[in-house]
Amino acid sequence: MKFKLKIWRQENAQAKGKFVTYELDNVSDDCSFLEMLDQLNETLVDKFDKPVCFDHDCREGICGMCSLYINGRPHGNDSGITTCQLHMRRFKDGDTLVVEPWRAKAFPVIKDLVVDRTAFDKIIQEGGYVSVNTGGIPDANAIPIKKVDSDLAMDAAQCIGCGACVAACKNASAMLFVSAKVSHLALLPQGSLEAKERVDNMVSKMDELGFGYCSNTGACEAECPKEIKISNIARLNREFFVSKLG
Repeated sequence: MKFKLKIWRQENAQAKGKFVTYELDNVSDDCSFLEMLDQLNETLVDKFDKPVCFDHDCREGICGMCSLYINGRPHGNDSGITTCQLHMRRFKDGDTLVVEPWRAKAFPVIKDLVVDRTAFDKIIQEGGYVSVNTGGIPDANAIPIKKVDSDLAMDAAQCIGCGACVAACKNASAMLFVSAKVSHLALLPQGSLEAKERVDNMVSKMDELGFGYCSNTGACEAECPKEIKISNIARLNREFFVSKLG
């Protein structure tokens, strides 16, 4: 397969970026999008040109590092997948692929397609955890939990913090991410003791870091690789209102 790649190149957060066009052929339809970028970088290095910088780690759809905006969609033209799970057979031979980094005030560009997502880490540090006694392992049946609650908690806990929700939202809102982190703890008894402080602190930090408000368009749910539901945002709002009532 042959592709024309229009890739965003930017030296750092202060530099002015631009799209640079590359031609790449002999691409296997079985390779992933990141493997295609690897192939491009090999050709660039062979020509003594600078390779394209992009984030990656596990390449198994778990870490959330491989966050690219491809042809106007976070993670590309498929649903329920990360960029590393996107295969080139999803495109047509000869297609033009436009590849950009996440676009959000809270995610400044580090270089090329790499953005700084430590804003998510700062939100987690404000309350995305439970304080527990790490002594002996408790019996599995010591704290009964309704199956419906445990299922909802596990669904929310699937969030990998990739930032696709922020990239998809016209307001660059982090509500889906924050709501997933709040929900999976709020639904379980282990998270109840710190519930008020958790939601107050995480929402305040989210606002402080420059994320926008929820746009209510549902784009975040549509583009989330783990298909986190926007019903979690409703739960986040309820938790926040309850915390303010004392």
